[in-house]
Amino acid sequence: MKANLILCFISSIGFFLSAGAQDKSTAKYGNVSVKDFETKIYSIDSNANAVVLADIGSSNIEGNNKGWFSLVYKHFKRVHILNKNGYDIANVSISLYSDGEDEEELDKLRAITYNLENGKLVETKLDVKSGVFKDKISSSRINKKFTFPNVKEGSIIEFEYTITSDFLTNLQPWEFQGAYPRLWSEYNLSLPVFLGYVFLTQGYQRYDIKNSNQRNESFQIIDSRGAGASERYSFTANVDDHRWVMKHVPALKEENFTSTVDNHISKIEFQLSEFRQPLRYTNVMGTWTKLTEMLMNSEYFGQQVTKDNGWLKDIINPIISSGDSRLDKCRKIFSWVRDNFTCTSYDRRSMDQTLKNLVKTKNGNVAEINLLLTAMLKYINADADPVILSTRANGYTFPLYPILSKFNYVICQAKIDDKTYYLDASEPQMGFGYLPSRCYNGHARVVNKEADAIGFNSDQVTETKTTTIFVINDDKSNLVGSMQQTPGYYESADLRDRIKEKGMEELQKDIKKVFGAGITISNFGIDSLNKYDFPLGIHYYFDITDEKEDIIYMNPMFGEGYKENPFKSAERFYPVEMPFAMDESYNLQLEVPHGYVVDELPKSQIVKLNEQDDGMFEYRVSQSGDNISLRSRIRFKKTYFLPEDYETLREFFNLIVKKHAEQIVFKKKK
Repeated sequence: MKANLILCFISSIGFFLSAGAQDKSTAKYGNVSVKDFETKIYSIDSNANAVVLADIGSSNIEGNNKGWFSLVYKHFKRVHILNKNGYDIANVSISLYSDGEDEEELDKLRAITYNLENGKLVETKLDVKSGVFKDKISSSRINKKFTFPNVKEGSIIEFEYTITSDFLTNLQPWEFQGAYPRLWSEYNLSLPVFLGYVFLTQGYQRYDIKNSNQRNESFQIIDSRGAGASERYSFTANVDDHRWVMKHVPALKEENFTSTVDNHISKIEFQLSEFRQPLRYTNVMGTWTKLTEMLMNSEYFGQQVTKDNGWLKDIINPIISSGDSRLDKCRKIFSWVRDNFTCTSYDRRSMDQTLKNLVKTKNGNVAEINLLLTAMLKYINADADPVILSTRANGYTFPLYPILSKFNYVICQAKIDDKTYYLDASEPQMGFGYLPSRCYNGHARVVNKEADAIGFNSDQVTETKTTTIFVINDDKSNLVGSMQQTPGYYESADLRDRIKEKGMEELQKDIKKVFGAGITISNFGIDSLNKYDFPLGIHYYFDITDEKEDIIYMNPMFGEGYKENPFKSAERFYPVEMPFAMDESYNLQLEVPHGYVVDELPKSQIVKLNEQDDGMFEYRVSQSGDNISLRSRIRFKKTYFLPEDYETLREFFNLIVKKHAEQIVFKKKK
């Protein structure tokens, strides 16, 4: 008994010593040994192509010689590349900000590739002078890029660098998670209390270490910009030291029904909000009304819309008629803008050219096209304003904080006859009052004096699809049928794009493939192809030309069923985000083939997703004499599901796929 107690005590000591040792990462630049190559498969993810062994960053504030402060950011990272599918992590891009005059400075960059050759450690260092390339992304963004040399399967790579920035608004964010698993991810931040930042956190991983301490620090500022002697300022202020650590962070990979993985990666971001004593107090972040006021007064946003645009008269007059209602005029102007301009970028919140130049070139980004639409509607005295939003791929915005950088898209709000319409003329073939599904990403703001908040949520949009099929015996005892289908609005938009790109014949071929080999299609037609305010109407006749065997197996969904589960992963670490609610109905009236009887018929089944009835699957089959009726309906009222709902959702679709695969068996009469 004493021996057992001693062993337990020793074991406990070992545990606590081990846990204490894990408060800090042992990884340091240049400290790689042969032992580090021993692990070939990591328990965090046995299928990983690469594993981040350590990712450590720090930011602090220092006084500079320009009479102000600088941000100093340091980053160290070590990665074990396990196979060639992980080579992409050896390509590194470091983003730097520039305002046209000053640029963030990249310094002290060094990188090494380690390989184990014949039992010995071989180092290959990056030649910083010749191996680093500069890529100008935009007027304000520069990337410094390099690729690790001599990368092989099994290589360990590491880098470190420092970025010095005079832009206090650019306090570096930190991602604790990414495309590869991370054994240790740590960020340290030292903030003087005279600088106020808002902390924006997201993700579903818990911190293994999260603490903060306060201390005093002396700051020295030198102002050497004048013609005379340099001025020096010194003062002492409290500094808050923050430390965040996550261990064994799983990779986050993009799956079906995801707005963007960036919405769900565990990370922390910072937004400068105010200057405090001993600095002169300034509210940097401001308010939503101040933000929209700034946009309204901007030369490349609001001024283009609100100024006297008399030159628009010659454009608008041929488009509208004096007898048109206000709504008709707005519709005609919207259609003209939509049909006469090509969008060059769907990721812009401001103009790069004037409206006059846009009209000349007929090419512009989404902000330019929809600001032109807004200006034209205002010219005819319609109540129209721009709206800024963030698309699904760009990530969420924060309703509490007026952070302009979070927005990347502009649409138009028009209030006509006591009804509000949201318009996007940048998207070809988009109807009046419809928005692309990418716009339904939550919070948005109207750019007007009130800075009205809007919510574009995917729950607000229901994609309704109806399919009806009749199959009967003709006078030659062959099965013939007719099909009528009304796809949902967004499916109709996708079909219009396919038809525009590939033509109607290719669509027929695709339908025939879905149906199966033994079928011929005739009298194929599509309604409302050029009526963009309406969904399509698809209709055709078909003949089933399969040879009649003693036993006929027939899938009653005729190619319209779910063939595979869209949720393939066994587990999911972030929410499911469907682009819209859905209501799909399928109706079949089938006459039993002449000379046959029903041998097997699928059973009816009705299943609710949960007690709240957020989803429902209905599969009803009945037979009356020689007639079989089938109705399949899938309905989702909800579009957002938490990770804990994932297994239920996955099993729900497994049931649908299995049910839609069931067949009717006909047996030849004896």
